[in-house]
Amino acid sequence: MTTRDDLALANRLADAAATAIRPFFRARYDMEFKSDQSPVTEADKAAEAAIRAILEKERPQDGIIGEEYGATRDDAERVWILDPIDGTRSFIAGRPIFGTLIALTQAGWPTIGIIDQPIARERWAGMAGQAATFNGQPVRTRACRSLEDAIVASTGPQYFPGCTGEHFSRLAGQCRDTVWGGDCYNYGLVASGHVDIVVEAGLKLHDIAALVPVVEGAGGRMCDWAGDPVTMESDGRVIAIGDPARLDDVLEALAEGHHQH
Repeated sequence: MTTRDDLALANRLADAAATAIRPFFRARYDMEFKSDQSPVTEADKAAEAAIRAILEKERPQDGIIGEEYGATRDDAERVWILDPIDGTRSFIAGRPIFGTLIALTQAGWPTIGIIDQPIARERWAGMAGQAATFNGQPVRTRACRSLEDAIVASTGPQYFPGCTGEHFSRLAGQCRDTVWGGDCYNYGLVASGHVDIVVEAGLKLHDIAALVPVVEGAGGRMCDWAGDPVTMESDGRVIAIGDPARLDDVLEALAEGHHQH
């Protein structure tokens, strides 16, 4: 059972990560590259270590899956899923549009999600069954009459594997505007009604889990490119949409010229 105590704890975890990250922003720090050439910094590690220390003390039965330190008790009923810095490239470049992602999943479903931007001190929080908030105030996605009115966002064209980029381009061509960059920050902007659609491919569980309660708690929808709910088994292709009435238009645009299996 997920409770308000869990949400309060999730907020404290985000506070701890933010405190660990801030001294490194636009400062000198050590950096290394993982096998997939993605960068990891001292800040990523410090933030995840700070979160884990609190969880081990306060929720010793819960599992933890973190981007930097792997899985602990990941077969537990309740598992916390952590991405200490989602958008490490933005962090390294001194752009305050990265975020800390904290999710609590219950039997595989995300029930709590936090997107925290520690430099701007902006935090989106979602919990199943209640309204998503931005810095404590409820937020709503906005209505979108047609794709022609829509702003679509994605982290970068280089992150679409195979021919998925062509499908994204077809969708973007039907929208009013496309903004690049932003990682998890874009999903917060959907929840707050500034961006209409985010489409990405190649995401991992720790990139996705925290986003679902935020986007859906604000009245939006998150699904994969087939329109199915995002789960732990999803293939990493995701859609976040502020106005669920436009979902079929988005699915159709992404599927054009694309034979369904």
